[in-house]
Amino acid sequence: MDNIYKHSPAWNVSWLFVLLAIFSLFFSDIEIISLEPWQELKRLFMGLLAPDWSNLSEIAEAFLQTLAFAILGVTGGSLIGFLLALIFHWRWIQISCALIRAVHELFWALIFLQIFGLHPLTGLLAIGLPYAATFAKVYAEILEEGDKSAMQAVRRDASMVSIFFYVRLPDLWETFKSYTSYRLECGLRSSAILGFVGLPTLGYTLSSAFMEGHYSVVWALLLLFYLLIATIRYWVRPALLPVYIIAAPFIVANDSTISFDNVQRFFTEDIIPAPIMRGESLSELWYWLSDLLVNQALPGIFNTVVLTQIALVASGILTLLFFPLISTHFFKPAGRTIGHVLLVVLRTTPEYILAYILLQLWGPSMLPAIVALALHNGAIIGHLIGRYSTEVQLRVNASRGLNRYLYELLPRLYGQFLAFLFYRWEIIMRESAILGILGIATLGFYIDSSIQELHFDKAMILIFITALLNVLVDTLSRYLRAKLRLRTNVDCRASNDYCTAKE
Repeated sequence: MDNIYKHSPAWNVSWLFVLLAIFSLFFSDIEIISLEPWQELKRLFMGLLAPDWSNLSEIAEAFLQTLAFAILGVTGGSLIGFLLALIFHWRWIQISCALIRAVHELFWALIFLQIFGLHPLTGLLAIGLPYAATFAKVYAEILEEGDKSAMQAVRRDASMVSIFFYVRLPDLWETFKSYTSYRLECGLRSSAILGFVGLPTLGYTLSSAFMEGHYSVVWALLLLFYLLIATIRYWVRPALLPVYIIAAPFIVANDSTISFDNVQRFFTEDIIPAPIMRGESLSELWYWLSDLLVNQALPGIFNTVVLTQIALVASGILTLLFFPLISTHFFKPAGRTIGHVLLVVLRTTPEYILAYILLQLWGPSMLPAIVALALHNGAIIGHLIGRYSTEVQLRVNASRGLNRYLYELLPRLYGQFLAFLFYRWEIIMRESAILGILGIATLGFYIDSSIQELHFDKAMILIFITALLNVLVDTLSRYLRAKLRLRTNVDCRASNDYCTAKE
């Protein structure tokens, strides 16, 4: 194997990342604090044997709320994103969208909670705003990379609007539809975790059941959520979408009103740095800012990077273990079916929910976050690489077993594997930051603490730093992919692989 990879730049970069992850382990907080973690884990899995369906009305309400928030948020995001895609060549639009999508939906929810309270607008904007930025970028890429040959047959005096709607859009419609459908699946996961900040979606009911030790209810909720995601292709039909969109506003719970005094106070007082509000000198402002950077921002950045690098390498290791489970080169149909079910469950469960469950079982440390991030992202990339491996043609006399894995398939798949892993790097960074809300000392921990202490000025600066960090990692990822010439040699957009990798 060394002879295959020793001259490969991609192999050298891989070892560099492995060494960084090992180095990061020395600075990580990895321990099991719970007194009886395995006993609690046993109780959790015992709940799977007897899911509790007794309170169907509460479960149905949680799922309806989750669906309604997701449908409205994704619909609004796609419409705004489509309009932004048409002017995405403007530099300031690109920068604005990069910063907006770099902030996790939960951070947006925490911001809008201070402005609108538990009003539905909080959830809709928390999903719609970052999704609009993501839609703008991906739609613009679809327009840029799409086939332009049909435009050569158009009359030169035709208007740009006519050209777009009668020539470009029909050719690209299936790609737009495929990506938007996938983002609805992402929207369902985003909508579910909004319950952890108080909105009446799945996360709220799930956290309540977990805190009360009702693991049978937890599994009832999770099993229904898996079923909802697994059947999305059947209930998301073009003819039914208008019905869903019209019905969703009537389903969304609205038990609160917007206080415009709160809105005004947030923008004119809350987010203005305290020294400025008190009329203090620039030296006092500098002391306030430096204290924030030294005691909160830098420790938060350090822990976020440490967690990200460990989780990134762990995701890669699990990917290499997972992809043979669904590959035709290793397992027969029955075995691949089991592998598919396992990967669907792992990649469908939001990292936040998985980390929350493990945190309750093992106590607050980086371990639950690392395991949650690695399982979720390893399953996503393992699914993609497993699908691609089935298209690789092997020699008739190709070796079997471990030799087939190491010498026949892995060398051919390694470029795709590394490309997808780098695609997920920024996603893992964003998730590492948000998991701080659960008590892990990443940037999210300091952001949540500032909000709890009503220091919104500090929280906004920390959120902005989080966005810059994510943009930096995304830029570095692009540079490495270009430098190593890493490309996915599959029609990613047609198969949703690009969508999944860039979720």
